[in-house]
Amino acid sequence: MDQTLRQLGELLLGAVPTVILLALLYILYNTIVHKPLRRVLDERRSKTEGAVEKARADIAAADARTSEYEQRLREARATVFRAQEARRKAALDARSAAMAEARTKAQAQVQAAKADIEKDREAAQAGLQAEVQTLAEEIMRRVLEPAGAGR
Repeated sequence: MDQTLRQLGELLLGAVPTVILLALLYILYNTIVHKPLRRVLDERRSKTEGAVEKARADIAAADARTSEYEQRLREARATVFRAQEARRKAALDARSAAMAEARTKAQAQVQAAKADIEKDREAAQAGLQAEVQTLAEEIMRRVLEPAGAGR
């Protein structure tokens, strides 16, 4: 066992330079490579995340502008619709007024025509009345006249 411990001690004594070299290599790697590389990677990550945040902010701004544009478009459509509705109502009102005026004129013409027809009927009746009188006198004259006197 003594020999085993001695061999183990020699082995450990021989491994000391390797452990020192390994520790020195670790410290040099950490100082020369790992820390600068970690710094660059952290900087890249922060720039990437900053770009992603900026992209998200730009997307949010674009969404806000899009919703504002859509709102203004809806308002413009509503304004156009109201204007069209007002023009349609004005046209219907004008058409109704024109129809009422035409109806009034037609009724006036019908009344005038009825009055003219009534005047013509009264004139014709008066003319017939006068002619009836004349015919009645003629008939009475012929009936009362002796037979053969007028021929």
